[in-house]
This record gives sequence, C-alpha cells and structure tokens, in this order.
Amino acid sequence: MDIYEEVVRLRNLGQKCALATIVEVRGSIPSYESAKLLVREDGSMTGTIGGGCVEAEVWNAAREVIQTEKPKHLTFNLGQDAAYDNGLICGGQLDVFVEPVLPVPHAFIFGAGHISKSLSKVATLAGFASVVIDNRDTFANRERFPEAADVHAAEYEEVFPKLGINETSYVIIVTRGHRDDMRVLQLAIATPARYIAMIGSKRKVLNVIRELEKQGMARSAFERIHAPMGLDIGAISPEEIAISVTAEMIAVRRNAGSNWRSLSMSVFAGEGERAVLSK
Repeated sequence: MDIYEEVVRLRNLGQKCALATIVEVRGSIPSYESAKLLVREDGSMTGTIGGGCVEAEVWNAAREVIQTEKPKHLTFNLGQDAAYDNGLICGGQLDVFVEPVLPVPHAFIFGAGHISKSLSKVATLAGFASVVIDNRDTFANRERFPEAADVHAAEYEEVFPKLGINETSYVIIVTRGHRDDMRVLQLAIATPARYIAMIGSKRKVLNVIRELEKQGMARSAFERIHAPMGLDIGAISPEEIAISVTAEMIAVRRNAGSNWRSLSMSVFAGEGERAVLSK
C-alpha cells in the first residue's frame, strides 16, 4: 500500500492519522533515512521504520500525536540499551519526526441566509471546507455560495445522515427560525462534532434547549454548544458575525482553550434557568 495514497484516502474520509519519518541517521541502523510509518486512528499501521522496540515506541508516540494534534521529535540510540537486542543493536542513532495528518475541517452551515453567505466565505478563507444546507433552493444554490465545497437544498433530516459529521466537523446553526434551529440542534448534539454553535440570544438558546429537554434530552448533552456563537468582539453586521464565529472555530481547531467559550446550562433552586458562560 502506498503511504501517500493512504494519507489522501484517510483525509478524504475525515480521519486523522500520524506519519513518522526517519529524518536523520548517524551510524548503522536497520532501516534508512526517510523511511516512513503511518499510524491510523484505530492503531493500525502501514509502512515501517525498521521494526522492533523503536517502532513500538514510535507507535505509542504516534497515538499521542493523533490525540493532541501536536508533532513530536524522538531520538534513539540503538546501542545504549539491552532492550534493543532483537536485531536492532547496530550501534547507530536515528531521529524520528512524528507529525499529525489532519483532514480538512468541514464547516456544516445550516441555513443559507445573509449571515451564512458571509460565514461560508470567511470560513473558506480560513481553511475550512464549507457545506451549506437549507430547505429552500432559492437560498441554497451555487449562485449564492460559489466558494462552498457543497450545497444542499433539502430538508435537514433528509440531508443530515449523508453529511458524515465526525470529530473533525464544525456545525453552525443559523436557520430562519427557532423551530428549524431546534430540529438541527437535536440532530447535531447526537454527533461527535468538534464544534457546535447556534445563533441567538441567551434567552432564545434557553428556550430551544428547554423544549428539547421536554422531549427527554439530558441537560448534559447541551454543554458542548457555543451559544451565543462566536467570540465576543461586539459584532453586529453579518460580515462581523462571520469573522467572530470563524475566529472561535479557529480557536477550537488550534486548541486555544483559554480563548474560546462554551455554554453550560445550570438550574438554581428558586432562581430559574440561566446560562453560565465558562471561559
């Protein structure tokens, strides 16, 4: 199996992986400089950097890299430890660089109104593949969203199962009304999406969530929601809101935990419901 073709295949499927490469060799080793090992999310591998204990340690590092999405640089001295007595005592040294290979993040924008039109453009410029979904073909079309990776004009429940939303997906809910927002939110929180955001005031968000709770959904299910969506930059216009939301998506993508916020819902005895924004 060609490693590069497999990398492309995994990225197209929206799956993460880690690529380990021998970047420097000093002395004799059982492999060669530029040898590669690809580790998938499920732990399976293709390629090799020589086998033995070195490869086992690199596999462990690759699993960590997939989780953290941060690269690692490893150095091995093949003569320093008896643990390498399974054919790897060659007296040489090697450096291995393990890098995360991440799929292009998809921004699934539900609703094709004026905010979505700006959001699709800004998100695309920021490196997200935008996918626009609306049940009105007069809004969800190529003329309005020429930069989008895909545009769907159909009912949300019909399209949703076909989107393949996973851990690298970003879901933004900006439909034309509370009822549609609630329909999409109910579908979205059942997915492992990395980011789920919904437009509207705190009061609107509480009302939507209260309705879903009446349908039996647990309060804890809503703790991942970013609402009001976007970083607080005082945005008013559709373009400013698009920048605010995209900035928050970038913060989540880059694991800038102190710079983005999520919504957690809390009920206090005698005080009713209120939103608590946690930094």
